Amino acid sequence: MPEKSLTEIPRTVREQYEKGVTALERNNLDYAIELLLAVMKSEPAFLAGRDALRRAAQKKAGEKTGLFKKLVSSAGSSPALAKAKFLVESQPLEALFVAEQVLAGDPRNNLAHDIFAQAAVAASLPRSAIFSLEALRQEAPADKNVSIRLSEAYSAIGLSEKAESVFTALLKHHPNDPRLSEMAKNISAKRTLNEGGYESIADGKGSFRDILKDKGEANRLEQESRITKDAAQSQNLIEQYQARLATEPGNLRLLKNIAELYAQQKDYYHAIEYYNQIEAIPGAFDAALEQVRNDMIVKRYNQVIEQIDPAAENYEEQKAAIAAERDAFILSDCLARVERYPTDKAIRFELGVLYFNQGRLQEALPEFQQAENNPHRRVQAMLYSARCMAARNMNDMAARKLQNALKEKQGFDDERKELLYTLGIVLEKMGKGDESIKQFMDIYEVDMKFRDVEERVNRHYSGQG
Repeated sequence: MPEKSLTEIPRTVREQYEKGVTALERNNLDYAIELLLAVMKSEPAFLAGRDALRRAAQKKAGEKTGLFKKLVSSAGSSPALAKAKFLVESQPLEALFVAEQVLAGDPRNNLAHDIFAQAAVAASLPRSAIFSLEALRQEAPADKNVSIRLSEAYSAIGLSEKAESVFTALLKHHPNDPRLSEMAKNISAKRTLNEGGYESIADGKGSFRDILKDKGEANRLEQESRITKDAAQSQNLIEQYQARLATEPGNLRLLKNIAELYAQQKDYYHAIEYYNQIEAIPGAFDAALEQVRNDMIVKRYNQVIEQIDPAAENYEEQKAAIAAERDAFILSDCLARVERYPTDKAIRFELGVLYFNQGRLQEALPEFQQAENNPHRRVQAMLYSARCMAARNMNDMAARKLQNALKEKQGFDDERKELLYTLGIVLEKMGKGDESIKQFMDIYEVDMKFRDVEERVNRHYSGQG
């Protein structure tokens, strides 16, 4: 059974997974574990679901301490694991889920990890087996059996370099073991054959020139350079990069690549996670990367809103609460950038728009007035300044601002139409009907379908008739 990516599971299960991840983000761990266990029951080969479940379980376990943790985590697991051990060969998927349930309550249960890994291998899920085998190796790095099984699992998914590194670490604990040394040599030789292209020479299909070109690296670079990557290809790249990160934890390029690939898959949760790892590296997180990460956070908020069940009784309350969180984040992010870059008038314009959309006109106006000093934002800033003034009945000032903006505006695009329309509304409020209708007529001559211009002009001529 091949392991699956997010795009390969049914929509209903995918939605349940997203709800589970959302619950995990909100620290609603019991609910997250319940949802993610159900996901793994339906789709035992879904790798991202397993990763989320393990993280939820570890976070939950971290809330318990001392003897209480030990008593809670071990209670009731032995009979279940005895059943799972019995099912490993005959019904590996059933054994897998039983062990999964135990690990959800006790993520450091070595027996559960051992049975899970056996069942995963029996079910042809080597990537899943690695989850538990790595956990076992962390607890007992000198255990020969665990490391050999882990190396075999890495070899099964083509990560020869990782398989070899497992043996390298194991030999530090057993430097004089001839059997382990021989196994390590075999893995190294197999890696050379597979990655160097010697097998193709042996059957007459290759040449030493192919080897010198390093076909594996060439293919990888070609794969990375493609503009469009399908989901399976992206997931494969992610797993390759993650495997390399184990030995190169501070590799900035790898972290960026993984974050970008997750973003392409619209898995904003994991994209944010990797951008946060970049932020933790001193000097690596510049303003551009910060903006990309913060954009991901906003997209994640919108994604969560889309995933709320419209049939839920409190649908509107949930939607409003998350939207309020999102808007608060956007505002705080913008305020932080204004503080960091106080002379950047483009950010001032952005802040003004946020205040304006929240109805905070008193705070919006000075931001737009500052933004008028940015030549790329000047006309738009003048339009918004006029809107702020008009909303406070400062109509004469608003009209002058709009007229000045129109003098600077070249061409007759949508921006000019917006200036004329707003000026028409302001003049109408001031009781200047003839001047007001002239603005709408100017728009009508170019684009009669702009807003309600056609209706206004027709009404004017009907009144004359």
